[in-house]
Amino acid sequence: MTPPDDLSPSPTAVLAAAARSTRLQTRRLELLPLRGPNAVFTDVQGRRWGTDPSTSPAELADLISSIATCGLLQPVLVQQLPDGARHLAAGERRLLAMRWGAVHLGDNLHFEALPANVVDGPLSTEELRVWQLVENLARTDLKPGELAAALLYERCAVLTAELIAADVDVDEAAKTMDDPTERWRALDQIRTRAGLHSVGAPWSTVIGRLGLELSADKAKRLVAAFRAMPVDVAADMDDHDITLASRMEWLRLDRGRHDAAAEIWDAIKARGRTDLLTRACREARTHSDLNPQAAVDLADQVHQDANASRRAATIGSGHPDGPTAAVVPAEVVNAAKTALADLLTHLADGDVGGYDRGSLVLLCDQVTSALDTPDVGTANS
Repeated sequence: MTPPDDLSPSPTAVLAAAARSTRLQTRRLELLPLRGPNAVFTDVQGRRWGTDPSTSPAELADLISSIATCGLLQPVLVQQLPDGARHLAAGERRLLAMRWGAVHLGDNLHFEALPANVVDGPLSTEELRVWQLVENLARTDLKPGELAAALLYERCAVLTAELIAADVDVDEAAKTMDDPTERWRALDQIRTRAGLHSVGAPWSTVIGRLGLELSADKAKRLVAAFRAMPVDVAADMDDHDITLASRMEWLRLDRGRHDAAAEIWDAIKARGRTDLLTRACREARTHSDLNPQAAVDLADQVHQDANASRRAATIGSGHPDGPTAAVVPAEVVNAAKTALADLLTHLADGDVGGYDRGSLVLLCDQVTSALDTPDVGTANS
């Protein structure tokens, strides 16, 4: 297996590298005991308590507290060696935090057993490095296309493991296809031919193995959009930070008016107004006789009319709109609105941590206060 060439490979490169490792892809999620003779590992990657400052109990306090409240969200990686021994491959701080909790917080059920992805070892240096990068992806704000690819690769891995457990021969070509959509299609065909209609890859398992805080419904929609959309368009939309909701609108148009969808995407990019994508696609679907450029023009006009109405309402409330009011650049306001809309979408599927929550609340209060101040102007966006 060839690892990514540089130290900061793209998410797509990391996922493709992980997909080439049959061992990583056929790992199994297990709950490993932390107490008694069957407890895993005596040493942790060759170190003991206190040899690394970042693994001292004091430094692990926040992690221990988090696990005590909501459990370990991201499983560690454990390799099972030919002699039956199990050793940690990735997740030292998580293991040490779980061990501390098992000893000192024995009445907390979250420390009862260690969630672990178990893989047949020994893993190569390249595989270990790729897995560390994969784990980093779970802590990164992945773009919709990247996240969908990760989910689909993982779903393939779960189905592969299920087929192998059912004594079904899965050929190497199906297990190692780089394209996640093609890989899933090949594995599903193998499953169907074997008559294993009850065998599948539950989304809860897929999401849990990746350590993501994501609903099953959103995972399904992400993957559905990824599979339906041309690879180059999905990557292009990732580059332009297009949300899942806007992608779904584009796909609805693409199903009935493929050429119009392509032209609208090109037109809004040319204008630098990707914020018009959702509205332009809706207008094109509503008015089938509307050409793509006209749909974009109409979307822009609707956008301007809505802003004009908001400005009029603001003036009616006593806020200034004259030349003395400082005007925030339109691009800044548009970027903030897009980010807030995206945040609201994510908040529908999960919550944020205590520190981030406090920061967001403080910033929102400050923005509200600034908007309510008489001498603060608004952008003509």
